[in-house]
Amino acid sequence: MELIQMNPKKAEKISKALSDPHRLRIIQEIKTQDDILFCCELDKVLNLSQPSICHHLKILTDTELITPEKEGRYVKYRLNHEVLDAYISFLQSFVNA
Repeated sequence: MELIQMNPKKAEKISKALSDPHRLRIIQEIKTQDDILFCCELDKVLNLSQPSICHHLKILTDTELITPEKEGRYVKYRLNHEVLDAYISFLQSFVNA
């Protein structure tokens, strides 16, 4: 497995994505569902319209924190542990400096 390099620009983009409580809730929900969540399941978790949910999913996908996979008519999202681990390591480098 190749270690993902986190640069300051990418870390900034991820930080902005995670600054929204709805996006944090999406990440949390994916984690509680064994790292896989179907888009249609988010309607039950978030009190948001479908376009708003899609907007939040797009932002998380653009940062590569989650990855979409088409399964029939549905899309399932997986947590991207490599990117998340690289982001956490990047932040920890400030503590250990």
